[in-house]
Amino acid sequence: MSDASDDPMATLLRLRASIDNIDAALTFMLAERFRCTKQVGELKAAHDLPPSDPAREERQIARLHQLADDAELDPAFAEKWFRFVVAEVIQHHKQAAERD
Repeated sequence: MSDASDDPMATLLRLRASIDNIDAALTFMLAERFRCTKQVGELKAAHDLPPSDPAREERQIARLHQLADDAELDPAFAEKWFRFVVAEVIQHHKQAAERD
């Protein structure tokens, strides 16, 4: 008698379902992050603060490198992801400043 662990297609479907759940969670977490950064952008615009904070970004990158190491994730990948997201956030902040 074989169980599900002997069936590669069942295993594949189970793993893909987990991946789909993780992708959904990441999407909702990213949306929440952008809701927060939108508020930061509005605050910065209202007080004539610059749209980017390079010193904070560098501290965050160092922090993410450590988190990535702890999670056994490539720190270079974590940094690449962070820089991609921050570039989008900065564009949102610039747009908020233009509207203000």
